[in-house]
Amino acid sequence: MSGIPAALRRLVVQRANGRCEYCGLAQVGQEATFHIDPVSADGPTTESNLALACTSCSLRKEARRTAVDPQTGRKVSLFHPRRQRWLDHFRWEGMTVIGLSATGRATVSALTMNRLSILVIREEETDRGRHPPPVE
Repeated sequence: MSGIPAALRRLVVQRANGRCEYCGLAQVGQEATFHIDPVSADGPTTESNLALACTSCSLRKEARRTAVDPQTGRKVSLFHPRRQRWLDHFRWEGMTVIGLSATGRATVSALTMNRLSILVIREEETDRGRHPPPVE
């Protein structure tokens, strides 16, 4: 999403504490700049519709609003960081994100939040004191 005013970008980054609002990865130490993504693709370019997302989560989410819950096989809404609390839908089990709800499970699956490469990054982030993210 281009054309986001610098002040709005700073506000979104600050609100997210410099972490992906989906997987919790810290921007610090990453080569790629995190994206400012619309939570709802057809929504406005306003603070209430924008989320900070690591490149991986951003590219996997794209404009999707729903995904299949692997436990039930039902199509459900993906996690919405402006309307939902992360801790209501996910928890950490070491390096792995566990989906606690249908939304959490579908989001973990759709964004492949536990792929091998991110598990390795989280292990390195643990060694640097940046994982797990602070609980809010």
